Amino acid sequence: MNGTVVVGMSGGVDSSVAALLLKEAGYRVVGLFMRNWEERDGNGACTADADFDDVVRVCGMLDIPYYSVDFSKEYLERVFSHFLEEYAAGRTPNPDVLCNREIKFGPFLDYARELGADFVATGHYCGASHENGVHRLLKAADAGKDQTYFLNQLSQAQLKDVLFPLASLKKAEVREIARKNGLATARKKDSTGICFIGERNFRKFLQGYLPAKPGKIFTLDGEEVGEHLGLMYYTLGQRRGLDLGGRKGEEGRWFVVKKDVANNALYVSHGDETPLYSRGCRVSGMNFIPFPPREEKFSCYAKFRYRQGEQGVRAVRTGENTLDLFFDVPQRAVTEGQYAVLYDGTQCLGGGVIEETFGAEV
Repeated sequence: MNGTVVVGMSGGVDSSVAALLLKEAGYRVVGLFMRNWEERDGNGACTADADFDDVVRVCGMLDIPYYSVDFSKEYLERVFSHFLEEYAAGRTPNPDVLCNREIKFGPFLDYARELGADFVATGHYCGASHENGVHRLLKAADAGKDQTYFLNQLSQAQLKDVLFPLASLKKAEVREIARKNGLATARKKDSTGICFIGERNFRKFLQGYLPAKPGKIFTLDGEEVGEHLGLMYYTLGQRRGLDLGGRKGEEGRWFVVKKDVANNALYVSHGDETPLYSRGCRVSGMNFIPFPPREEKFSCYAKFRYRQGEQGVRAVRTGENTLDLFFDVPQRAVTEGQYAVLYDGTQCLGGGVIEETFGAEV
């Protein structure tokens, strides 16, 4: 027996196969299902009950014990409140990153210890190395599914006893393993988006928590071209939902280039995407994995959103957990509130929150 491992089970195929592989590897496996969101007023789209039913079925087939724990209070305090604060400030947050740091590798880790865990595991597509007390976060074999971006805030203590069974597998292989072993989740559709929003209309969801403040839409030269429904509903580079007609004789579409929270003004451009590009950004809350570099300046690669290829950057440390990133090539729609995540080969070096962008001259 390799010890006891508590697997975070979501009711999806990935965590189901992770549990299966660990049992086959000789671990004593325990399933743990987390409820992170309480539905309100019956308008929710989360499927916690149905997901837990799938966890029960899978654990029954694998003959492993399972538990359910409610972290909705912790989620509300540590993740959702920050989510609302960021949107109210006109920024675009990524709650999935905070959920991993504050819940899945926070209270979950503590609860797993109470269950006697020697290790914890998840169905994330990523890997980890543990050598001489140093823990590194590594990219998954399936580049299209790699989830290191969402784990960029994990500390050494959080990575210490973590296992990622899907590190070397492609998504198609995971589904085939589930099918061959008759797992109930083999053909279950992957979840998309944030659980507490689900498939709901995003604007309608936010209206239940933040008051909408309609305002004016301007071009960068000050021409008023319309009205917005509230700055929180728009993101940098957004094209849809602006309700602006085209300009006679001109090709191209309108898109968001700037949000002025102080004056409740939204700025757009028509056709010309130049205003969306920047040459660098400032990052705060930088979490280095496994530890900060000795150099004040270094080169590496970065991603500024999950669905993006790695981009060459030059990093300049400006404080203990702050740095400036200078892009090798101008980047489009780098967005405040999102995470800049650094990479060197197969290793994720950590990440931090994008505070602002700047042009070629600083």
